[in-house]
Amino acid sequence: MGIDKLDQLYEQHLMTVRRRADLALAATGFDTLVIHSGIAPLQFLDDQSYPFKVSPHFSAWLPVNASPRCILVYNSGHKPTLLFYQPDDYWHKTAPLPRAPWTAHMQIIPFLDPKQVSVHWSTLGRVALIGADHTFDELHGTLNPPNLLTRLHFDRAIKTPYEVECMRRANTLGAQGHRAALAAFRRGASEYIAHMEYLLACNQREEEMPYNNIVAFNEHAAVLHYQHLARNAPTHSNSFLIDAGAQYRGYAADITRTYAARGGAFADLIAGLDIVQLKLCGEVTSGRDYRDIHLSAHRLLGDLMYDSGLIKIPGQAALEQGITSVFFPHGIGHLLGLQVHDVGGVLADVEGKEHQRPKGHPYLRLTRMLEPGVVVTIEPGIYFIDSLLATARTDARGEQINWTFVEELRPYGGIRIEDNVVATASVPENLTRDAFSKLDAQTA
Repeated sequence: MGIDKLDQLYEQHLMTVRRRADLALAATGFDTLVIHSGIAPLQFLDDQSYPFKVSPHFSAWLPVNASPRCILVYNSGHKPTLLFYQPDDYWHKTAPLPRAPWTAHMQIIPFLDPKQVSVHWSTLGRVALIGADHTFDELHGTLNPPNLLTRLHFDRAIKTPYEVECMRRANTLGAQGHRAALAAFRRGASEYIAHMEYLLACNQREEEMPYNNIVAFNEHAAVLHYQHLARNAPTHSNSFLIDAGAQYRGYAADITRTYAARGGAFADLIAGLDIVQLKLCGEVTSGRDYRDIHLSAHRLLGDLMYDSGLIKIPGQAALEQGITSVFFPHGIGHLLGLQVHDVGGVLADVEGKEHQRPKGHPYLRLTRMLEPGVVVTIEPGIYFIDSLLATARTDARGEQINWTFVEELRPYGGIRIEDNVVATASVPENLTRDAFSKLDAQTA
């Protein structure tokens, strides 16, 4: 798909965003929406700022992701206005005005002084401001009205064709990075070098990643959000878990793969988990309750662990007795989009009613009914986490666990396999598997 086609999709996307905003404004008594792109906050007692991260509420309207202090003004029923910050600054490079085809759908006005910019919306009726409380220099409007935000959050779960295409492209970049990081692991590099090879293959800086890459060798894979990058390669290589994404026009990919250094029981468990993961991806269908997919994951993982000899009872019984949660303590996935954990995951309607998480599963981030256009992650895992294992040893669950096998697998840390999947009216679209398949076909 060429860039001209993507820009056609953007026009349709913007029409959808405007329609959703019109409905939300009318329902909540506002006339105008003013959205701030954000500001990079300063570090404590320093003149250096943290990396800038654009507000997803802002980038839902337009692909401007690296320009702080910009403002989107939308008066219901009228053409949106982008107020583009262009300071007189010789310390930093001032961003030029955007010239891409999407700008035809915006009025673009440059400005120098954030303290005077509210003149562009102060006469546009009742105004809803969206942004952190420190971003607006003048609060001419109501800041972050909860009822309006809830409506926008609920609607954002349904991705437009433009958004899905951006996520396809993000998955393509992520697949390239994953292949490069795996090659680094295979040749004996460190976690740090594997991470750097990933960034190079994606052609993105670290701060452009949608989240901090998890690059974990051996027992580090048991830390769900492992945050370090060892500079030295391990003396003995067992396993490699990489959870790393990429972004395209602000839309995220979120991909995880796990590899064994050699054949054996851990490699067999990875192969079994891959089969389970694909079955769960097939459950991402319109009308499906995502909570049921989560519980299905526990049953399938329980059966896999039972068949492998890791636990002594099959999946349904293991779920009921809480044994699967010892090895799989997180949710099966989450919404994905402009945020890695996109908003609105537990909402049942635009009014803010929520779907409750299943009892005993507090970490599930998504409880909604799936609809066409919803993009989710499917990320089952089996981990050997010391604290959870220690607790299980002391209660009735310990009798149903093969502790000899656990000790054999502990040096490998754990397994997670994660794809990004689009619910459709028929067969789900697996953005991640498609990206890897196309990459493999190109390199064959």
